[in-house]
Amino acid sequence: MTSRSMAVHEPAHSRRQALKFAAAAAFAAVLAPRMVHATEAQVADELKKLFGGKTMAEGKVKLDVPEIAENGLVVPLNVDVDSAMTDKDFVKSVHIFADGNPQPQVVSYHFTPESGRAAASIRMRLAQTQNVIAVAEMSDGSLYSTKAQVKVTIGGCGG
Repeated sequence: MTSRSMAVHEPAHSRRQALKFAAAAAFAAVLAPRMVHATEAQVADELKKLFGGKTMAEGKVKLDVPEIAENGLVVPLNVDVDSAMTDKDFVKSVHIFADGNPQPQVVSYHFTPESGRAAASIRMRLAQTQNVIAVAEMSDGSLYSTKAQVKVTIGGCGG
């Protein structure tokens, strides 16, 4: 390869790098506004939208999450609600919230008496150290909730 042919390839390579950098910067500019994290107040607002001013009792809901998550990309969560799961007494739904993620509501599960048991497992992303809240809505309209704090050492949502 002659020195002239190297000179021809270098500017193309530099242009390519400049285009990649510009594309990455544009992508970051589009995502930057979405990297805002929910607050405890936003979680409270979401709960109010779903349940109005209903009182939530403690008990019945067991939330199993690690106290410390070394990697926020894959945080295991197990939720189990104590219920007879009969036609007259069953868990209608379980809602999971996280007060430090871009969206306060993580997931909702819906159950029927035919479900047999009101339990679910997921792996979720947590952006930072935050509270995870589980709310169970019973067939009679009563609500039960529990909360656990998860300390995240490496963020999963850009944190």
